This record gives sequence, structure tokens and C-alpha cells, in this order.
Amino acid sequence: MNPTASVNERIQLIVKGRANESTCSPALAEGPWAFDQGPLGYGPGASSQDEIPLSTPRQGSLPKEYRDATEADLHERIIAAKKTLGERLVILGHFYQREEIVQHADYLGDSFQLARAATEHPEADYIVFCGVHFMAETADILSSDQQKVILPNLAAGCSMADMADIDSVEQCWEQLEEIYGTEPDAAGRQPVIPVTYMNSSAALKAFCGEHGGIVCTSSNASTVLKWAFERGQRVLFFPDQHLGRNTAKQLGIPLEQMPLWAGRRPLGGNTEADLQEAKVILWNGFCSVHKRFTVGQIEKARADYPDVRVIVHPECPMDVVDAADEFGSTDYIRKAVEAATEPTTFAIGTEINMVQRLAAQHPQHNIFCLDPVVCPCSTMYRIHPGYLAWVLENLVAGKVVNQIIVPETVQSNAKIALERMLAAQPS
Repeated sequence: MNPTASVNERIQLIVKGRANESTCSPALAEGPWAFDQGPLGYGPGASSQDEIPLSTPRQGSLPKEYRDATEADLHERIIAAKKTLGERLVILGHFYQREEIVQHADYLGDSFQLARAATEHPEADYIVFCGVHFMAETADILSSDQQKVILPNLAAGCSMADMADIDSVEQCWEQLEEIYGTEPDAAGRQPVIPVTYMNSSAALKAFCGEHGGIVCTSSNASTVLKWAFERGQRVLFFPDQHLGRNTAKQLGIPLEQMPLWAGRRPLGGNTEADLQEAKVILWNGFCSVHKRFTVGQIEKARADYPDVRVIVHPECPMDVVDAADEFGSTDYIRKAVEAATEPTTFAIGTEINMVQRLAAQHPQHNIFCLDPVVCPCSTMYRIHPGYLAWVLENLVAGKVVNQIIVPETVQSNAKIALERMLAAQPS
């Protein structure tokens, strides 16, 4: 891995045959607009094979001047637009964004940090969220009514978030109520508390707010599960089974008390006896980026570098988390690297753009991605400088494009669940 090159630069070299690496899709070398008008899908990258709902937002055609502009030209146009807009604009960037976008972000962070940042700039008229759709929805819910939240590319969704839809979750809830009833126990704990990962639609966050539940992120999942068990006898956790399983296991909950719920199947494919014994009911969702990491990759890293320190994200499968030295959120991984005082070899299991950035920022360490194939998140990679320049120059011209608006009927309950999340600070 060349730590001085961005992921995009590495992919361009691979496709041209000038790098001794491989990528999961040569199509990643093209601009995301090449897929805006094509067959409905997430685009090339880790989620390319995931099934996409028909209701998923589509991005209209990007004007030719932005598609044909050079990287240097787009860079200068973004800088000029930011300067013109001044304090009226704040750009939020997720750790998984490509480097060509991150350099323009006013704030860089994980979903928890960026949700908080969205509340801390009341002076900004525009919040441009360089992330994915559910993150922009969250920013719209938490920001003031006067502020406008913009997603540069509407096709930047999340296949994991799409694996749990409101209709399926409501059907699940009705079946659980038939089994558990609706009355609290002697300690006042409800039969089930719903917990949704931040990687979910605003409708599911609103569902949690309405039913006494909460939102979690990878950085506060353990704190949130403890919060839920103080209020409920068991937890329905969606959409990511792996984050739920790894977090609950860390809290001492046995695997046999964590049944997997397959949406739209009677009792989620379980027996009533299984559900009666359950402590955490896991939705059958996953992150396609983190499913790419394997125990075999960890074994190879240890064979190549006996002193390697392996850190993976909790969205990875349980066997991968168990084989690693540590697991934690994107911010945990960042802080672990920053805190290493001696030159260290790190093998990291999370999205390649973040791993590449850490390698560039910390040349004293040997940092590489566990997955040797260069395969970024399909939807995060949809945010390209061409789209960022387009939305910013429209703002300069007095026109708002790609605004994300969560209906008021959804906002109120979703905000309750999100505010509970923000209050659940990891200890």
C-alpha cells in the first residue's frame, strides 16, 4: 500500500496496470455519475451485490461542466465557493469519505461525532453532509428548522440501512408483542426495548422514539445496551446483527440468547421457545464493507508481521472480532493509532479510505488494511468533488439542490431517540 496516494489514486493506477494491487471493481475508476442513469443499484464497491429497494433515492444527471472538470479545477472551485459562503456554510465529512472530499470538510468524524456537530453550528444556513443518506437525515432532525441540510449525491445511501424497513420492523414488533405482551415486569421494565443503529432510516429512529427505544452508534453501543436493559427485559437490535452480537457478547450475554430475526418470516424464522429465552433479538442485517474481513486475513497478517496489532470495527463478523487484538469504532481506531508512541505495525479492519488516511498521517507506523483488495464503501464513494462543487456553487447562486427533508411527523419521535443517544455518553 502506498501511504502517500489517496484511495482514488490507487484505484486509477490499478486500472491502468501501473500498480501491483487489485480492486474489487475497475468501475470504481469512473466518476459516480456514470452510474446515476444506469440500472438501479448501489454502484461499484463493497455493496455492489446487495439488493437495493426500489424506493431508494436516485441522483439526477450532474452537469457536464462538473463531469469534465479536472480534480485541480474542482478543488479550486470548492475553495472559492466556501470562501464566498463563509459562516453560512458548514461541511461535515465522515471518516470513510475519499481524501479529495475530506480536505474540504470543516469537521471530520464518525456518525456520533457528526450528529453532535450538526447541533453545534446554529449560525450556519447550510449543512452540507459528505456522508450517506441516513446521516443527512439525522442532521436535518437535529438541526434548527431554518437550516438546510444537503447531501451532495442523493444516491449515497447505505445497503445496511436498507436491510431493515419500517414495514418489516413493525411486523416484527407485532409478533413480539403477541409473545411477550405489553405489560412491564415487577421492576417496571418493558418486555422489549427497540434499539436501532445510527445506520438506519429516520422512520426506524422514529419507531424507537415512539416505543421507548434509542439510537446507538458503534462508539456508544455498549452504553446504549446497558441503558436499554435498565428499562427492558430484552432488546430488539437492528439493522446490524454483527454490532449487536459483538456488543452483547462483550456484556456477557450468551449466544444462545441472541436469536437472529429474518424479516418477513413468521417469528423471524425462530420458535416461540427461542424467543422466550432471548435477551437480544438481532436483525439479519450487515455491512458489506466489514463482511469482507476474515480470520484468514488476520492469520496472514500475524504470519507476515509477528508483532502486528490487529484492530477491527465491531461491524465485522464475530469470529473476526474474536481473532483480533482489539475492536472499536472508527474513532476508537483513530485514537489507538494516535496513542501509539513507538513505531507499530497495525492491521486494521475497516473502510479503506480511513485506513489509507491513517497510514498517510502516521508514517512512523506500518499501517495497512486487512483486506488486500482495494474495495471502498460503494455509497460513501458516491460523494465526489464534482458533486460537492455543484451543490456549493448552486448555493452561491442562491439555489438549494439535494436538500434532505425529514417529514415533521417522523422528526418528533426520531429526535427523541436521537437525543437519548446523545445523552448516552460512553464512560
